[in-house]
Amino acid sequence: MADVGGGAGPVIVVGAGAGGILSQLAKFQPERSVVLVEEPEVIRKRNTHKVAGNSPTLLQLIECEYQLAGAADAMYNEHRDLRPSGIVPVVDYAVPFAARLAERYGVPGAGFGAATVLRDKRLMRKVTAAAGIPNPRSVEVSGPEDVKAFMAEVGGPIVLKPSNRRASVGTKIVTDLGDVDVAWADCIQQDEGMFTPDRPMPLQMLAESFLRGDEYSVELMARGGQPLFAGVTRKYLFDGPRPIEQGHLHPAGTDPALTDRLIADTLRVLDAAGFDTGFVHCEWMVEDGVPQLVECAGRMAGDWIIDLIEIAWGYDAVAAYYALMKGQEPPAPPPAAPKAAAIWMERAMAGGEVVSVDGVDEARAVPGVRTVINVNAGDKVYELRSSWDRIAGVIAEGATQDDALDAAKRGLACVQIDIRSSVLTPA
Repeated sequence: MADVGGGAGPVIVVGAGAGGILSQLAKFQPERSVVLVEEPEVIRKRNTHKVAGNSPTLLQLIECEYQLAGAADAMYNEHRDLRPSGIVPVVDYAVPFAARLAERYGVPGAGFGAATVLRDKRLMRKVTAAAGIPNPRSVEVSGPEDVKAFMAEVGGPIVLKPSNRRASVGTKIVTDLGDVDVAWADCIQQDEGMFTPDRPMPLQMLAESFLRGDEYSVELMARGGQPLFAGVTRKYLFDGPRPIEQGHLHPAGTDPALTDRLIADTLRVLDAAGFDTGFVHCEWMVEDGVPQLVECAGRMAGDWIIDLIEIAWGYDAVAAYYALMKGQEPPAPPPAAPKAAAIWMERAMAGGEVVSVDGVDEARAVPGVRTVINVNAGDKVYELRSSWDRIAGVIAEGATQDDALDAAKRGLACVQIDIRSSVLTPA
């Protein structure tokens, strides 16, 4: 294998607003070898200049409205001399830009066409359904009356969701026709605060049939559409109308036939979209034994799932991914994960201000616990509306899936967060 981080040019990383990824990349990237590309308003809101400025790994921070049409071609023409060794998207919004920029610089990437399909859930449904991949029934809707008509047609609960957002923003399960007007008003409030620019994003809403079953995701690294690494994660949701993850377990512990089916179906999604090289996070709901496609993101998973992979497999998936995107030969993963890893998370029951956080040291002392994530005193917290609203989480490992989940839950039970309740609207 070629030396990871030994490419001729810098790595361009798109959408790492907080700059925290630099410490992770410093494990295998040389000094002054990473270029961060981020939206100017996100840089301002997340203080990226200050956070990233002292990193020896950072070569340059480029302000670019990368979510706008033509941005990749404009940046290429402004920075032809960069000659990057690789380009990596960090968030969903960065996937098409990174793919197009990779095409212009001639480095590995998903392909702009595939990235465009995966970025827009409307296109993803159209393209994958045409390839025979099971999808829930889905229609574009422009107002409550469209939602009511669809709900009456399917004769049951539906999921109302945007086709162009992330982190379950603007997503809600609707079970009663009488709730549609309120749900619509609720779901079109899609401000992500400091995580996105202030300019408006087009409102693109879908109504989809509600799927009942167990939810999984496939984390898969591919070159030329062929898998180099694949693993299945079990997903657990909070109770209630917001389909937001409470926990993840990796590997999922599914029977081999289902594991093979989920991975094979994910490869069918990549083939349908024309995906070339990169990492995908593909979500499935298994209903009556049949995987139904929920969505597929053309980037590494969030929600600390990659941490779970690295713990369970003993495999540096991040370093392997960056090697792949630089055209190098990534290290092969072990034939199987020797242990399991899980994360379990908590939400606030109402919005308010955090008064105190106790029990973190006790949580870390629980056998198997690896990491504790939590808000801090003085932070503002909100009722559960998206993934951004969770207030604590514990990552743990175990010899079995049950051991890992039990350790994560026991660790989280130690963390006590006192919140002074008040009515807060996310900024």
